[in-house]
Amino acid sequence: MKLLLFFIAALLFAITSKAQQFIDKAVIEYEVNTNLKKTMSNDSWGEMMKENLSDLKISYFTFTFADNKSIYKFNRWSPKTRIPKHEKDADEENIWYYDFTSGKMNMQKQIVGTNFVIADSIQSIEWQITNEHREIAGYNCRKAIGKRVDGVYVFAFYTDDITISGGPCSINGLPGMILGLTIPRLYTSFMATKIDLEITNPSDIKTIAAKKAYNLVELKSLLEEKTKDWFSYGDDKEENQRRKEMFFWNAFL
Repeated sequence: MKLLLFFIAALLFAITSKAQQFIDKAVIEYEVNTNLKKTMSNDSWGEMMKENLSDLKISYFTFTFADNKSIYKFNRWSPKTRIPKHEKDADEENIWYYDFTSGKMNMQKQIVGTNFVIADSIQSIEWQITNEHREIAGYNCRKAIGKRVDGVYVFAFYTDDITISGGPCSINGLPGMILGLTIPRLYTSFMATKIDLEITNPSDIKTIAAKKAYNLVELKSLLEEKTKDWFSYGDDKEENQRRKEMFFWNAFL
C-alpha cells in the first residue's frame, strides 16, 4: 500500500511539474490608461484645455525580455485618444532598459521636450505581498502594495510563472513579473493584454546610447535648479505643490 501511494505521489508531482512552465523570455503588451484631465490644473487655462482632450490617454507599450534583461517602450496609440502632439511626444520617446543580473538600469526620459538618459542602479521598492489574487492575460497573479523612494504608493499584480522580476516603467522587485499596475497619484493604470513567447528581435534589448548620461541624483538636482520658479504662480500653494510633485514623479517613473 505504501509503495502504491509513493507511485501515485510521484506521478502527480511529474504531472504538476510538466504543467507548470516557467517563462524566461517573452514580449508582453500593456494597455496604459491615464486620466489626463485629472493631472491638469483647475485654473481657467487648464479648464479650457480639458475641453479639447479625450477623457483618457490610452497607449500600448511592450516589455521585451530575455536573459534577465528587459526593454520597455512605446508601441502605438489607441484611436480613442485625442490629445495634442506635445502630450504624446514624451510617451513615444521614453525607454526603460534593465539588467536584473547586474542590478543596473538605463532610461531615456523626455522631460519638457529634452531627452535625458539616466544610468544608475535599479531603485528598490518596499513591497508588501497580500493574499489577494486575480487572473490577468491568462496568468494567476498575486497582489502587492509598493512604496517607492519618493513616497509614491503603487498597487501591483504579479505572476511567478514569469521569472523576471520586472514590470512597466521603473516598477519592479517582486518575485515574478508585474502584469497589472495602478499608480493612483498619477491617475494611471497598466494592464497586460497579451503575452507572446516568441521574440523576433532579441537584439532590441540593449542599453541606450548617449553622449551624456546622468545618475538619478544628478538629474534631480538639475531639474530642481531648472524648475525652481515654475511652481510658484498665483496664491494656490497647495495646487502648486501638487503640480511640482506630479512633475517629478513622472520624470523618474
